Amino acid sequence: MIIVIGGGVIGTACAYYLAKAGRAVTLVERGRVGGACSHGNCGYLCPSHVLPLAMPGVIGSTLKALLQRNGPLKVRPGYALSQLGWFLGFARQCNAAAMMHAATGIQALLDDSRRRYDALLADEAIECEFDTHGLLFVFQSAGAFDHYADVNTLLTDHFDRPAVRYDADALLQLEPALKPGAAAGGYLYTGDAQLRPDKLMAGWRAALTRLGVTVVEDCAVTGFASDAGRARAVQTTRGEIAGTEFVVAAGAWSPTLNAVLGCKLPIVPGKGYSLTTTRPKVCPAYPMIFEEHRVAVSPFATGFRVGSTMEFSGYDETIDPKRVQLLRDGAAAYLREPEGDTVTETWQGFRPMVYDGKPIIDRSPALANVTIAAGHGMLGLSMATGTGKLVSDLLTHTPPAVDPTAYALNRF
Repeated sequence: MIIVIGGGVIGTACAYYLAKAGRAVTLVERGRVGGACSHGNCGYLCPSHVLPLAMPGVIGSTLKALLQRNGPLKVRPGYALSQLGWFLGFARQCNAAAMMHAATGIQALLDDSRRRYDALLADEAIECEFDTHGLLFVFQSAGAFDHYADVNTLLTDHFDRPAVRYDADALLQLEPALKPGAAAGGYLYTGDAQLRPDKLMAGWRAALTRLGVTVVEDCAVTGFASDAGRARAVQTTRGEIAGTEFVVAAGAWSPTLNAVLGCKLPIVPGKGYSLTTTRPKVCPAYPMIFEEHRVAVSPFATGFRVGSTMEFSGYDETIDPKRVQLLRDGAAAYLREPEGDTVTETWQGFRPMVYDGKPIIDRSPALANVTIAAGHGMLGLSMATGTGKLVSDLLTHTPPAVDPTAYALNRF
């Protein structure tokens, strides 16, 4: 029996591919399967996001963002001091060599995952409003639009991520939901896609049931019962659950198991927000990221979502109305109708942020039969299928489709 800890998109993917490989699987989730960050994100499958957050010049722009009143980035000083090692690690990554090294590992999982989503949705007949006509990066100022040309060249030349450039007039023709004069231009990444994440998770959970996976919800894992360097059971708030192999895919909560894993996972919670409404009457055709405001919009077939922001404040689950208003203001700067008539959900969730931008997929140093699959940052949905298949390959001794070296713990 393989026990998967965590019922978000990564844990669900691991359970799915292990079950497809013929293994008996139990999925243990502290809340509800498909909750937390796997529920309220913007639903992007974005191979375009190959570059990590840590890159040259980010320190300066980050300090500038922190000085903005209610800006898209918020860091509580006390929390920053308590996680000083993480923030220093991020600063050390902000150079060209580290960025390119990280991007190579990110690219491998993004590409493998994007291919596997087509098969997953077809094989399991999951209806999740899947849309494959691309993701649009929109720029308000001419300076930011022109500057992004260098990024687009880098993505094209080194990572085969070409985008279609649209100047202001052409962009407005492509996306009439934008306000006239609101944007200097944009770049369309046609290899990206979008889906509605709550519907994906509902359909994926049904697929797990068909495959015989046992799902245990409202059950928090607190540790492992072990003998001679191997785990024999997970200890939970509902008693022990025995297994032969274990996968820690608990997202931002994975570091709560550091003491028993024998390592310090460099994962901190990066809080994000989203606002979901009914579809505006003038609804965008394309999912869009407004780069200068750090706000994203998702036009689902059955609704409309505005999301993003980044807050480093620990595991504070309160919803700050000022942060929600920031999303509204960002969308209003660009869209003729920035939201629908009825708000259906206001949400916050914790992204599991690793300072070099790559997830951790590796064995625990202390427990030989425990595998860690966590730290996917803002790309959990985009990397999920590739991660699940890689974990399944490693545990079933199958030649892996993706080289796992880039995600090893020994890089820290």
